[in-house]
Amino acid sequence: MSKAQDTMLYLNGVSVAFDGFKAINNLSIIVGPAEMLAIIGPNGAGKTTMMDIITGKTRPDAGDVLFDGRTDLTRLDEAAIANLGIGRKFQKPTVFESHTVWDNLELALKKPRGIFPTLFYAADAPDTARIAAILDQVRLSHRRHELAANLSHGQKQWLEIGMLLAQDPKLLLVDEPVAGMTDSETEETAKLLRDIAGTRSVVVVEHDMSFVRELGSRVVCLAEGAVLAEGSLDQVSANPLVIERYLGR
Repeated sequence: MSKAQDTMLYLNGVSVAFDGFKAINNLSIIVGPAEMLAIIGPNGAGKTTMMDIITGKTRPDAGDVLFDGRTDLTRLDEAAIANLGIGRKFQKPTVFESHTVWDNLELALKKPRGIFPTLFYAADAPDTARIAAILDQVRLSHRRHELAANLSHGQKQWLEIGMLLAQDPKLLLVDEPVAGMTDSETEETAKLLRDIAGTRSVVVVEHDMSFVRELGSRVVCLAEGAVLAEGSLDQVSANPLVIERYLGR
């Protein structure tokens, strides 16, 4: 699948330097439609900078960054990129703590923004059905009327993933989703992301190798802003360079 038009995310020859330091160095990565990709690598490997480039927070100095086979992301700002259907979940969950779980999802639905539409907006039947379906998917149906503040750390992460799903993204970027989760929450999160990747493209940046194993996806290991190895987790873990520069530390 080398042709850009068959891809959901296409990075080719991407480089960016900060004060002479190459944070991303001739990076090429492809993610197909409804594919999950896990990205691992040491701190400073360029994982966050790569996410910043995809979401328009950082402009690359060189290279192609294409979305859905055609849209040049380097020409768009963060808001335009989000509207195209790219959702990003940061490591720390940001939910509306003083609102219920249901209201968090209702607020996140793609609707006309602005003071009047928001004031007079009432969920119609399709919206209500959609929120209920997302609640099921993110394992929070039984907590729908509770304040988000009362959720466990893992459940807040799921709610935030649900809020991204409410915006109907084609591509989800998820940064270290299981940091601070219990073992059972970690296992459920792997199932949830696999489920989402049935219909959307998902890129997960993660340090927890047992979680990456549960994702069962293709893995790319970054180091010094470039791809060090890619393949299954077993293939990548057995790569002498990966052992030397990442796993062996």
